[in-house]
Amino acid sequence: MRRRSLLGAAATTFGTTALAAGCGSPSTPSSVAAGPRRGKITYGVWDVYQLPAMKKAAKEFERTRPGVTVDVQLTPNATYWTKLRTACSGGSAPDVFWMNGPNFGLYAANGQLLPLETEGPDAVVDPAAFPSDLVELYRWQGTQYGAPKDFDTVALWFNKELFDRAGVDHPDGSWTWQDLINNAQRLTDRRRGVYGVGAPVRAQENYYNSIPQAGGWVISQDRRESGYADPRTLEGLKLWIDMIHRYRASPTLQQLTDTDATQMFQAGKLAMTYECSYNAATFWADPALRRKVGVAPLPKGRRRASVIHGLANVVYAGTRYPGLAREFVRFMSSRKGALIQAEHGTAIPARNGTQQPWADAMPTFDLKVHLDAVEYAVPYPISTNTAAWSHKELQLLSRAWSGNESLADVSRSLTGAMNRLLAQEGAA
Repeated sequence: MRRRSLLGAAATTFGTTALAAGCGSPSTPSSVAAGPRRGKITYGVWDVYQLPAMKKAAKEFERTRPGVTVDVQLTPNATYWTKLRTACSGGSAPDVFWMNGPNFGLYAANGQLLPLETEGPDAVVDPAAFPSDLVELYRWQGTQYGAPKDFDTVALWFNKELFDRAGVDHPDGSWTWQDLINNAQRLTDRRRGVYGVGAPVRAQENYYNSIPQAGGWVISQDRRESGYADPRTLEGLKLWIDMIHRYRASPTLQQLTDTDATQMFQAGKLAMTYECSYNAATFWADPALRRKVGVAPLPKGRRRASVIHGLANVVYAGTRYPGLAREFVRFMSSRKGALIQAEHGTAIPARNGTQQPWADAMPTFDLKVHLDAVEYAVPYPISTNTAAWSHKELQLLSRAWSGNESLADVSRSLTGAMNRLLAQEGAA
């Protein structure tokens, strides 16, 4: 649930002027190669569970560079973006800090990030060393601004005890949407307060997967048009609405609002849930739950798909140590830096060939499912100010999920609102 609360923070809309204050145009790659190679740099992160790995990596970087200190600064995710926005505007942001997809466009467009070279002897990021969707996620107008740090994909997690009690075969890679529907109904036991699957209004975990599985799309490749009028996009949304109202195999929206779907799964009240890979560590940390749960690929619609998202390390445009900050980002993206992260098991490192230790850290889970999902992954949808339209997305789709408004009416409202917001981005 750690990343989910972070992505939810992206729905806090704010204007570009708040970031633009006090910032100049981005430096060119050649301008950041110079600078002192000794000194203290700061590294801003938000996840307490990843803090040990980040501190260990920082110490390893310091060990190979006498005279260099890295101060890892933890800001809880509830306040991370508010403090970062203020710090960037005031010229006091960390030299290097974590960035996510929903917020990236706003910081890149307002000149708050330094470009990172991808070619030549000064290259900070080797695009070939990471999943292409992650590299592209942190490229803005042809320039790379983020070095992929970790990634998460989505899979179907299930409670083996509930399946066995209901006499339902465990899910596997052959499952389709129809298998999901049929078995969710069989697994639902309202007398016990158990439902087959959770259908919350969750973007990354739920409908950002079912939409591409149905052949739909959220935002156009040029980031100028909403996909919420496309019939196949609506098909991807309807899957979840029907789980609640037609098949009665999911708790209601109100129930899922009162108690998060992941918490309901942990409590044995959901037989299945769509979850991001970072929650594997949460499930593993509970010995009783660990024995009960398994993981399988997402059921296939018209096609197989799993949305991929990941964090990146970025360099603050106002850093006093551009060269040193770039070196640190290069180290964090290296095989050594990635393996330090992998061995702690809290997140899947983004660098190709370093993910297996993450899976090995939780051996009774078939976490290869999450790693294999990269092969059919679709990128997380973003624009310059994702926060503005993702807030509207959540607000309007909730009306359809609750049954208070038809999906067709919600689609028209959301398409219009999103297109207006995207047009404002283009005019800015």
